[in-house]
Amino acid sequence: MTEALYIAISIPVFFLAIGVESLIARRMGRRVYRFNDALVDLSCGIAQQLTEVFAAVFLLGVYTLVWSRWRVLTLSTGVAWLVALAGVDFLYYWWHRLSHEVNFLWAAHVVHHQSEDYNLAVALRQSVTTSWTVLPFYLPLALLGVPPLIYAGSHAISLLYQFWIHTELLPKLGAAETVMNTPSHHRVHHATNDKYLDKNYAAILIVWDRMFGTLEIERDAPVYGLVKPVASFSPLWVQVHYWIELARRSWRTRKWLDKIQVWLRGPAWRAPDEAAYPHEELTPATQRKYDVRLPRRVRAYVIVQFLVVSNAVLAVLVVGERWPPLVRVVVVALALATVFAWGGLLESRAWGRSVESVRLVTVAAAALALAPRVYGIVGAAACLACLLWLWLGARPASTSPGTVAAQRR
Repeated sequence: MTEALYIAISIPVFFLAIGVESLIARRMGRRVYRFNDALVDLSCGIAQQLTEVFAAVFLLGVYTLVWSRWRVLTLSTGVAWLVALAGVDFLYYWWHRLSHEVNFLWAAHVVHHQSEDYNLAVALRQSVTTSWTVLPFYLPLALLGVPPLIYAGSHAISLLYQFWIHTELLPKLGAAETVMNTPSHHRVHHATNDKYLDKNYAAILIVWDRMFGTLEIERDAPVYGLVKPVASFSPLWVQVHYWIELARRSWRTRKWLDKIQVWLRGPAWRAPDEAAYPHEELTPATQRKYDVRLPRRVRAYVIVQFLVVSNAVLAVLVVGERWPPLVRVVVVALALATVFAWGGLLESRAWGRSVESVRLVTVAAAALALAPRVYGIVGAAACLACLLWLWLGARPASTSPGTVAAQRR
C-alpha cells in the first residue's frame, strides 16, 4: 500500500475526529476552532495531497532508484521494518530541527506553524513543498536497504501518529511523557513563548529531544502562531508568503554573501543592512488573533464547496490512477483552483466573488468537455446553481470591505 492510500483511508477518520474534538470543546466551554482558520488548515491539507498525486511518483522513484542501485545491505522484511520505523523517526527529528534553523527549509515548514489556534485541523495544515525538502533526509534508509514500500509505510505511520498530538484538550499523559511525543510536548513546539521557541522536534519518540538537548516541558500556557503573524486566510498566500519574503530580502540586501545567507541562515538572522528581527512575546491574554467575521450565508457556500472538493480529493487519491491522464490533471488543477479561489471569500475581499465566478465557469466548461454527456450536463448545471447562489444568496454583508476585512481581536 502506498503512502497516499494510507492517508486517503484516514481522511474520513480525520474529519470525524475534528468534529468530535469540536463538540467536546464546546461542552467544556472552550473555543478551539475558528471557521476561517480551520478552513485554511484543511485547504492546505487538500492542496498538499493534490500536489502529492504527481510529486509522490517522482519522489518515491528517486528513493527507489537509490535503493535499487546503491543499497549496501539486503534486509529481511522484519529487520527492514525495524530499521525503517526507527530510522524515519530519527531522521525526521533532524529534518524538523533543520527546518526551524535554515530559512529555505523553514519556508516550506512555516505553513504548519501559522495557525493561531491549536487543534486537530492544524495537523493537516501542510506546505505543498514539504515533501521535496524531506526526501533527502530519508535517502540514507535507501542506502541501508529499506525497500521503498516499507519506507513509505513507515513514513505514513509517522505522519498518522502526529495527527492526534495536535490538541489542547488532552492533559499530560504521565509516564508516557518520558518516552513518547505527546500533545503536551507538541503544544510547546507550536508555541511562540520565548522559552518554547525551537523545542520538541520529535515525531513519535521524544527521546531524540532528550538526547540532543531540545526538550522543553510545558509549564506556562502556550501562545500559538508565528512570531511574525502571517495575518491572512488566503490558502495561496500562506503557502508562498515566506518564499516571497526571502526573495525580497535577498534582492534588497547589498552584499552577495548576505544574499546567500538569507536563504541558509535561521529565521531570526538579519544582514547588517536589514531591519531588526520583529519580536514581541505575547501571553494568551495579550494575543489578538487575526480574524475576519463572515456572514452565515457565505460560510454555508464555502462549506458546500469544501465538501465537493473533499470528495474530489478522495476520488483522486483512491481511483485517480484509473482515469485518463488528461482527466486526472484537469481534476487536480480545478480542485487546487477551488482551494485557492475561496481565499477572497474567507477574507471578504471585494474581488472574491469574481474570482470564484471564473472558477465556476471554468469547472462547468471542463465538465462539458471531458465528462460523459449526462455527467457533464449535471456538473455544468451544478456550477450554474452555485453561481446563482454566490451572487444572489451568498453576497457579502452590506458593511464596507474596509470594515469587514482583517479584524484583530
